[in-house]
Amino acid sequence: MSRSLKVISLFAGCGGSSLGYQQAGCQVLAAVEYDAHAAAVYRENFKTTRLYELDISSLDTWAVLDELNLKPGELDILDGSPPCQGFSMAGKRRMNDPRNRLFEEYVRFLSVIQPKAFVMENVPGLVIGPMRSVFYEMVQALTQAGYVVRGRILNALHYGVPQSRRRVILIGFRKDLNLVPEHPAPNSLPVTFRQAVAGLMDHELIQYPTGKALLTAKAIRAGESGADVHERYRQKGNEFSLIRLSWDQPSPTVLKTLRPGQVGLLHPDENRFLSIGELKRVCSFPDDFVLQGSFIERWGRLGNAVPPRLTQAVAASVIGQLECV
Repeated sequence: MSRSLKVISLFAGCGGSSLGYQQAGCQVLAAVEYDAHAAAVYRENFKTTRLYELDISSLDTWAVLDELNLKPGELDILDGSPPCQGFSMAGKRRMNDPRNRLFEEYVRFLSVIQPKAFVMENVPGLVIGPMRSVFYEMVQALTQAGYVVRGRILNALHYGVPQSRRRVILIGFRKDLNLVPEHPAPNSLPVTFRQAVAGLMDHELIQYPTGKALLTAKAIRAGESGADVHERYRQKGNEFSLIRLSWDQPSPTVLKTLRPGQVGLLHPDENRFLSIGELKRVCSFPDDFVLQGSFIERWGRLGNAVPPRLTQAVAASVIGQLECV
C-alpha cells in the first residue's frame, strides 16, 4: 500500500506480534501490556511505540484515541492475544478462570475504535470441548461489534517458524468494507532445528536440567521425551515433559513454563536445555532482540509470545485484502 498501516496491539506480551507487523511494513502506534517483566522487555525493543503498562480494564479507550490523534474508524488493524491459560490444553482448562473473560476488553476496544480490520490470536484449546461455548460467544460478540469474522487454526511451522505451534487466528473486517477474511496460505516448508540455528554465535544464556531430570535427560534420545525413557526402563517419574529435539525436524511447541527438574526442550546432542540464543531462532525472533532477567524469565517471554513470522504472514494477508478497498 502507499502508506504504512497503523496498528494497536492489546495484550502485547514482549512484542512477538508487534515484530511481525513491523516486518510486514506496518507501524505499531501503541501497545497494552499488564505484566511488568513483559512490559519492560517490550519497552526496550519498541522505543517509538506508546506502551500502556496497566490493567486493560482501567484504560479509557477514548483517551487512547485522543492521545494517538485518531478518530473511530481511522485505525487500520487492532491486534490482540487475550490470555489463554484458561483455554490451554497444557493447563487445567478451568471454565471459570477469570482470564477467560478478558476477550471482552478486546471487544470493548474494538467497538469504540472501529478499525478496518482486527486480528486475534489464541490457543487451539479454545475450540475443543466445553471451551467451544466461549469461542462461540467470542465470535458472536466480535460480529455484533460490526465485523465479518472468520477463524482458522494455523500451524506456525508452515510460515517459516522452526516450531510446530498451532494457534487459532481470528480475522475480521469491518462490515462496510465488504470483505471476507482470508487466512494466509502456507508459505514455507518446515524449517529444521539444524537450519534454524546455523551460524549462531551467541548462545546468550545456557541452563542444565537438575536432580533426577539430568539422569533422565541423559537417557532421552533425539525426538524422544522423558515418558519414552520411563516406558523403556519401566520406571516411574514426572520428567515426561523433558523433550529432546531432533536436528532434522522443527522444534515441538515451546511452552511458557520451564522447570529444570521436569519440563523443557533439550538440545539434540548435549544434556542441556536450548540456549536462549537457540530459543530465539526457534521462536523466529531476531538475534538482537533484547531480553531481560533470568534464564527462566527469558524462556517464559519467548514461550508466551506470538511467533513474529506467523504474525507477518497474517498481516500480509490482511494488507493484501485492504489494498482492494
